[in-house]
Amino acid sequence: MQQGSRKSNGDGRRSRWSAHREQRRAVLVEAAVEAVLRYGPEVDMAQVAAVAGVSKPVLYRYFADKAELWLAVGEHVAQLVVAEIVPVVARVRAERELVSATIDAYLTAIGANPDLYRFLVHQSGLPGMAHLVANAARTVATELARAVGDRLRALGLDAGPAEPWAYGMVGMVQSVGDWWIRHDRPISRAALTEYLTTLLWHGLEGVRASADLSPLHIQGDARERA
Repeated sequence: MQQGSRKSNGDGRRSRWSAHREQRRAVLVEAAVEAVLRYGPEVDMAQVAAVAGVSKPVLYRYFADKAELWLAVGEHVAQLVVAEIVPVVARVRAERELVSATIDAYLTAIGANPDLYRFLVHQSGLPGMAHLVANAARTVATELARAVGDRLRALGLDAGPAEPWAYGMVGMVQSVGDWWIRHDRPISRAALTEYLTTLLWHGLEGVRASADLSPLHIQGDARERA
């Protein structure tokens, strides 16, 4: 009984230490995010430590090196962006509204704190950072594909184009959003949202039109042209 009790107490202490460590790491990541907002995307560990109110050795007690902390910050920022977009995709119904709302949610997320986005770009060469960004994009594209597929099926159309179309939309909006932030937002978010919505909406309309053509209809048109 005593051995079992000692083992149970040891497990409990390890569990409490693990929980404390994760909580402490989360606080330090939030401090690092605040440091990025305060000092810009080229923030250093000394500035993070100052914002957190700790010494640099304390940071290294919870993160093996700067790269590990930067990856944790990147993951935090990517989660913030996803958290802004996914609920919007799930909420809207009309197809054009779906396109517009998704684009606007993304531009709002990166435009609200451009230095956080610039931090991701600045650290893009860090091993693992590109993977974090790709995972976030995949999450959004998956939700968007589900929403578009549901719309196509509701119309009695083939939902096959939904996934490649969703990934294409996410890639385009990411690329344009990067241009927008890099050039200090030369046009308004509303204008850029409308430009991209118009471009992408015509693409979705084309998918719907193609899906609406039955094989017999296509074969008949081919015979008439022959």
